[in-house]
Amino acid sequence: MQSIGTPEQLRNPNWTPPLPQAIPLGIQHILAMFVSNVTPAIIVAGAAGFGFGSNSPDFPSLIYMIQMSMLFAGVATLLQTIGMGPIGARLPIVQGTSFAFVPIMVPLVAGKGVDAMAALMCGVLVGGLIHTALAPFVGRIRFALPPLVTGLIIVMIGLYLIQVGVKYAAGGAADFQMAAPEFGGALNWSIAGLVIVVTYLLKFFTRGIISMAAVLLGLIVGYIVAVMLGMVNFGNIGRASWFALPNPFVFGFEFSVAAIVGFGFMSLVSAVETVGDVSGIAKGGAGREATDEEVRGATYADGVGSAVAGIFGGLPNTSFSQNVGLVAMTGVMSRHVATIGAVFLIVCGLIPKVGAAISTVPIEVLGGGVIVMFGMVASAGVNMLSDVNWNRRNMMIFAISLSIGLGLQMVPQAVQYLPGTMKVLMTSGLLPAAFLAIVLNLVLPKEEGERASAMA
Repeated sequence: MQSIGTPEQLRNPNWTPPLPQAIPLGIQHILAMFVSNVTPAIIVAGAAGFGFGSNSPDFPSLIYMIQMSMLFAGVATLLQTIGMGPIGARLPIVQGTSFAFVPIMVPLVAGKGVDAMAALMCGVLVGGLIHTALAPFVGRIRFALPPLVTGLIIVMIGLYLIQVGVKYAAGGAADFQMAAPEFGGALNWSIAGLVIVVTYLLKFFTRGIISMAAVLLGLIVGYIVAVMLGMVNFGNIGRASWFALPNPFVFGFEFSVAAIVGFGFMSLVSAVETVGDVSGIAKGGAGREATDEEVRGATYADGVGSAVAGIFGGLPNTSFSQNVGLVAMTGVMSRHVATIGAVFLIVCGLIPKVGAAISTVPIEVLGGGVIVMFGMVASAGVNMLSDVNWNRRNMMIFAISLSIGLGLQMVPQAVQYLPGTMKVLMTSGLLPAAFLAIVLNLVLPKEEGERASAMA
């Protein structure tokens, strides 16, 4: 990358590379995050009952949600790169739909159809406002979320999502799909396995953007094979229009205590994750520490972007860590490169045919890709946990938090007599695990070595 600018220019967020180089660099950012960005909408719609293979008359709502995932990832990225007053870090931070909220969203909508989206959007909007309110204080609350807690939370998110990936690879996620004779058949697993194999070959035997976009390219190969086998129906593309604007409160708005509590709590976790991404991008791209102003601005953009997405039927946004790695890999710190990628996302989000094309991907193909992605989420959590001092105290905190959280995910009937709101929050598994870990970490006395380290 030295040929497109001096070392000082490459480290400068305000510098714009020549367009012939800037445009491909911006598209690289989108290739690295595209699949992860649209997958949460697909998971939520599938859990609600109007997703892939459902034959639901509400299936167009999934296409709309995919559009909003692209559109408001682009809008939130512009808030980060261009900024608006105190909003935005003005760094090359790419925003996308957050996986962290999926364990909260699925119990809220499970089997309830498109009608459940009104309460979900209440959570997205209010959670975004709570996230925004955290911006001035986010640096002071990081002490409550050390690697022990954040690592546990990320592992829990990954473990929750892995079961979704396996169901997709086997041929479906809804009860009627899992009851079908072809569920778990050799063809389904062959398609998913092909995606996994291609993804790993590209990840480890290529370099640069091909390696970074290995999941997307693996899905494309799987999709081509599925087309050759007659597994793809292109009817949705023909019926979709070429241009459509987002509709405010398209799903309605329903006040939900469970949604507000769940989204509010996870906004705290997401805010701390964003602090880490801002620090990583400043260190990896510019060789310096992130300023307090950049951290606050990034958190504001997270919250505002999520709240606005909720108004128009989108899902919560957060900074994407894979794009932080891409900045370090290319050495190009220009925020205007990420801006170009954001414009590309916005254009895609305004063209329903793009969302319709994504909706033609067979669920088995998607399953192969998300098995890899969700496993990487869990692996990222394990990597965070490697920084933990595994003494008796920390092991006990992790043990009870993981046991309660994972247990309630696996056996939701264990709390069937709780009131509706509490039942939804508890069966997410993630919230009770995170709550226990945070409280126990703050309350239980540290062991001698930890106290000495903290004092130093």
